[in-house]
Amino acid sequence: MLDKVTMNKLRDMRLSAMADKLAWQLEQAETQSLSFDERFGMLVDAQWLARYNRRIGRFVKQAGFRFPAAVEDIDYHEKQGITKADIQRLSDCLYIQKKQNVIISGPTGIGKTYIACALGRSACQQSIAVSYIRTSDLLLALAEAHATNSYSLLKKRLLNVPLLILDDWGMKPFSMVECHEIMELVELRYGRASIMISGQIPISSWHELFPDPTLADAILDRLVHNAFKFNLSGESMRKTIALRQFEEVGSER
Repeated sequence: MLDKVTMNKLRDMRLSAMADKLAWQLEQAETQSLSFDERFGMLVDAQWLARYNRRIGRFVKQAGFRFPAAVEDIDYHEKQGITKADIQRLSDCLYIQKKQNVIISGPTGIGKTYIACALGRSACQQSIAVSYIRTSDLLLALAEAHATNSYSLLKKRLLNVPLLILDDWGMKPFSMVECHEIMELVELRYGRASIMISGQIPISSWHELFPDPTLADAILDRLVHNAFKFNLSGESMRKTIALRQFEEVGSER
């Protein structure tokens, strides 16, 4: 009876994980031989883990990742240009602390977006705020913000997030208006926060995306010179997955 009262009090104090762990302990005969400190430590660990997972869940939800990716699940098979050691080094998020950028380029289907989302999730797990957005959607949001007089608010959000992931970079050449928008964005974040770019176009061809060579030089200087650069090559992951699925269906017949 006393244990039930205690569990109700824990739940009233919003310590449900501790209450659930206490209920579990009472059902496990082997926990009765543990010391008070050991049993209490288990309760605290359960509550801490529950709050940690909720906090990380909020960071991940706010980031808006395209895929529920994880660095542990990255497939390096037949992929050149990036290694497991590279991913592990980036997963410590020191590049975010140092306000450095990351650029991932390569053909369609190679897994660029998945890697970017996985690295972004690693940042979330370290309580670092991340924002993922396709480049075309960002440019559309900026245009709409100008039209609705909410540009300053959006600009503040883009400046404050420690890691901004721009996916599908360079799907088409930028207009002059878009060129100025990108220049404003990279200038605001240069030396203040990190940008991760994922796209098919290699850095060597970025100049061709911008109508003004002078602005192109300025943008590339702020994005590239302090960046970790990875140019991926290999078989398309989508093609590989489709082939595996076809082989599995064939083997079942």
